[in-house]
Parts: sequence; structure tokens; C-alpha cells
Amino acid sequence: MANFEEVSVHGYEEFCKAVSERKGKDIFAYFSGDKDEQGKSWCPDCVKAEPVVRGQLSHLPEGSVFIYCQVGDRPYWKDPNNDFKKTLKLTGVPTLLCYGTPQKLVEEECFKADLVRMMFTED
Repeated sequence: MANFEEVSVHGYEEFCKAVSERKGKDIFAYFSGDKDEQGKSWCPDCVKAEPVVRGQLSHLPEGSVFIYCQVGDRPYWKDPNNDFKKTLKLTGVPTLLCYGTPQKLVEEECFKADLVRMMFTED
């Protein structure tokens, strides 16, 4: 039985809502390019990183929250003024971050299971 909560959201507003409903919890967020009907993202790095990140979820702290967020389609993501880039200061997808802290893994850093595990287990 998982000791964390997983939430899937789509877009910036849903992400903000999910975060605000879980104030005071450790929130880890994974940002990926949108998936098509076949479940494949337009972002090849996201396709590669997701199984690595998911493989480490068992290391999440007790009672924490894992938010899986699809950021939108490629044209939206490429817009430098989108909310993820402007407000959350994301620079690439995939990004894994510990919400409210400076800790984040970006793009190929998300391919490294040991880095992902370190983020989940660091106090």
C-alpha cells in the first residue's frame, strides 16, 4: 500500500488547485509534455524519464503528495510566456521538483534513478 497520494492534473490552474488543497504536505511534482491517445508524450525525454521517476516513488516520504502534471501541447510549452515558465520558472520538461524548495531535476537529470531517489529521501 502506497504511503503517499498521487494526483494527476492537466495545466497550470489544475496544478495550483491541487497544491493549494494540500497545504502543509511535502509535495513532489513531475511535469511532462501532454500525452496523445496512445499515452505517448510529444516530449521524448518525458517518455524516457517517467518510468525512472515512477520506479522511485516507493521512496517518497510518508504522507507526501506526488503530482503528475501534463503541461500542455508543444506549441503551448514553447511559448515563453506560459504560466509554467513564467510563474514556476520551469526551463524544460521533464522537470521533477520538491514544491516550495529550490530542489529540482531537469530534463536528463530525471533519467538518473539515484538523483530522483535522493530528492525523495532528503530531509
